[in-house]
Amino acid sequence: MKRLLLFVVNILILIPALGQEITGVVVDAVTGESLIGAVIYVEQEPKACTTAGLDGSFKIKTTVKTPTLICSYLGYDTQVVKSPLSASLTVKMKESASELSEVVVTAKVGDTETGARMIERQSMNVVNVMSARAMELSPDVTVGNIIQKMSGVTTERNSSGEGQYAILRGMEKRYNYTLVNGVKIPSPDNKNRFVPLDMFPSEILDRIEVYKSMSANIEGDGIGGAVNLVMKDAPVRRLLDANVTTGYNAQFFNRGFLTFDHDAIRRRSPNEIKGTTGDYGVTASDFTNDNLRVEASRPCPDILAGVSYGDRYLKERLGVIASVSYQNIHRGKSSDWYYRSSYMTNGIERRDFSENRQRLAIHSKVDFVVSPQHRLDWYNGWLDMTNMQTRCAEDDKEASLRMRWNRQGIFNSTLHGEHLFLDNALRLGWKGVFSYATNRTPDNATIYMQGNHLATSKAAVRRWEHNSDRDWAGYVDLGYTLGNWEFSLGGMYRDKGRDSFFNEYTFDSATGVGQVQVYGVDWSNFDEIRITPREYGNVGDPLNYDADENVAAGYAMAKLSQNEWEVIVGVRVENTNQGYAMKFPRNVDPTGRQKYTDCLPSLSLKRMLTDRMNLRFNYARAINRPSFFEIVPYSIINEEYKEKGNPALKHTVADNVDIRWEFFPKNSEQFMVGLFYKHLKNPIEYGLINEGQDTYYTPMNMGDANNMGVEMDVLKYFKKFGIKANYTFTHSRITTDKRTMDGNDIKTVRQTRPLYGQAAHVANLSLLFKDADHGWDAQITGSYISSRLANVSNWYDNDIWENDYFRTELSADKSFDHGLSVFLKVANLLDLPMIRYYHKGPHTDSLTDIERTDGNVVERKEHYGQTVLLGVRFQM
Repeated sequence: MKRLLLFVVNILILIPALGQEITGVVVDAVTGESLIGAVIYVEQEPKACTTAGLDGSFKIKTTVKTPTLICSYLGYDTQVVKSPLSASLTVKMKESASELSEVVVTAKVGDTETGARMIERQSMNVVNVMSARAMELSPDVTVGNIIQKMSGVTTERNSSGEGQYAILRGMEKRYNYTLVNGVKIPSPDNKNRFVPLDMFPSEILDRIEVYKSMSANIEGDGIGGAVNLVMKDAPVRRLLDANVTTGYNAQFFNRGFLTFDHDAIRRRSPNEIKGTTGDYGVTASDFTNDNLRVEASRPCPDILAGVSYGDRYLKERLGVIASVSYQNIHRGKSSDWYYRSSYMTNGIERRDFSENRQRLAIHSKVDFVVSPQHRLDWYNGWLDMTNMQTRCAEDDKEASLRMRWNRQGIFNSTLHGEHLFLDNALRLGWKGVFSYATNRTPDNATIYMQGNHLATSKAAVRRWEHNSDRDWAGYVDLGYTLGNWEFSLGGMYRDKGRDSFFNEYTFDSATGVGQVQVYGVDWSNFDEIRITPREYGNVGDPLNYDADENVAAGYAMAKLSQNEWEVIVGVRVENTNQGYAMKFPRNVDPTGRQKYTDCLPSLSLKRMLTDRMNLRFNYARAINRPSFFEIVPYSIINEEYKEKGNPALKHTVADNVDIRWEFFPKNSEQFMVGLFYKHLKNPIEYGLINEGQDTYYTPMNMGDANNMGVEMDVLKYFKKFGIKANYTFTHSRITTDKRTMDGNDIKTVRQTRPLYGQAAHVANLSLLFKDADHGWDAQITGSYISSRLANVSNWYDNDIWENDYFRTELSADKSFDHGLSVFLKVANLLDLPMIRYYHKGPHTDSLTDIERTDGNVVERKEHYGQTVLLGVRFQM
């Protein structure tokens, strides 16, 4: 019996020595953000140590009866917590920097995942946010690629397969607009309004906000939504961030990279130099062939580098940040053309693209806290992108080589002020904005061959294009808080001016038909060919035009916050005055103008079901203005049809409804399900009109259209693992005019189809891993886009579709001491071919011996190759 009692006593003594467990979570005291990787240890037992997981949670075992926990995190004050063993703790850590006014602190919320969830949760609009941290860990390096991972967003790709223009909820790029820091920026496109997102390196951003519902204080021409690119803000403590990356595209292990001497390009056309309008007859001496010399080699490895520095001065009142990002990358694709409805008589055409793309982004922001009630900031940003593309095309009988050098730029300068009066009840905000976009493509040269010799007629075409878009704008917002009510009034005015220039020259072989110029005999490189320009080029093209647009807007809103309800009622009035002036009119009125005013009501309801669960309802009316070139009365003769502008084109008006349920189980997690519906009146689509004996393909208002769907978002962490997924289903219908053959006659019929660019199914899945103990972050991402309408034909049942596409990507990041880390990014991991375009319909049934997919005729198939990037980053 004594031995039994002694054994029990020993067991009871040993039980504490076996260790007991403390659980908890570490968060930022201001934002509530989970501090991933925070170090926690027991003061009396330093070997009892752990780190916070992806959700900020930790577990630690100790034999100490009343342990004292020490919690530390870079940039935060160390916290000392005395804990009973049975308690589950929440350790709130404060930043070590001096306290600033609220307006300074909140500016840094959105660069973290928890901050992004906070914006989504508190916003009155339906919005999705991607933080700087998520972009940093993404396998992609440009906004155009990264934004495809967000719910309901697809992109129209550029020639090298990178995302370029955003398509939100199946609404093509014309129905969306782009903001920088909440300000609309101009487009470098020579016809349209949309902004190419592949110009923006992701590392200069604080976050991406995609607004899917509108309110009265947001510009009203976003039927699909708006993309707001929020740039880095001055930090609350000193910041130094530098990175260098190199990599390679796998395509160029197997083939050469073609380049030409773009420095030899003459930046102005002969008619620009002579200052004439077409009466000057050009000769061969007006041109140089030096830029036509082509070289094939292995490209140098990609180089990407960036540095950001920020700090606060004058007792934390003055904040400064400056960022520079540079990318020099080599991309390309191989494309096989199997079929085109207009012609395909010479077998399969093979096209190889070589592109050298250089991006330079310079960004700076200065803010000054005059007092806790008054703050000023001045933002300046310059984006510059050059693209040198060489395209070699060859089939069984003919070949061509295109050499194109393009430079685009966007500059934005915004002066902004925020002021509080009457014990902070009265708020005044204002912005003064200047923006400028440019686009230049000098001497875009295409050379044509027949068999082994230079074509005798139309041996070359050389084109000069440039355009610009300039904005002056001012914004004023006034708000007043009275109890549970918030009242807002505001307005904006923007003055826009655009110009567009186009000259084109056609060349014939200088030796004529009787003596062809054979490759390898008469010439060995394209700068040696002998070509003669036709005396008068196309200098009077309709793309020589000026445009202007003045938009004036005012709004009023009232917000009521009552218990678990938030209600916002608003109305916005926008007046548009849009015009054009043709420089070389052809039997048409050279000038034209459209003026209209729209009243755009909105309603937002938010019910807070719990402190972490919301139910939203949003209604808003929005518009879409015609593109600048669409209302110009131009006329162009194409191979298959004639095309013309439409000065009578009306703007589109749409009613938009959104419902979304949101649940945020933890600060950095989310579950969201939403429904949306859009009814469009006078949507702008391209269709056919008959005028006399001619039929024209022209932008038209096509009655009404509907677009509806459902969105789902999931973000969940499990200690070291996480899952991030979204899915969008979209259904749309529009009916337009098409042509069809009735015997030997052509007649017009109606056909119903989806909206251009709309994919029925879009899904993204990312599997996340974080081992804070060893400094590892990793994720593998899969993206799926179902088939979508890529080109609308003017013939019945002859539309061109883009096949469904699956893409996988991988990234990994290893952190070391003192802020140093190395990272790996792999894009297009599986290198699956993309069936860019295919045809379906009865007209393809008779085609034999041709590439098909699921019974449909393949027009072209493209390969992009894997891209691997390896880099090093330093953060202080």
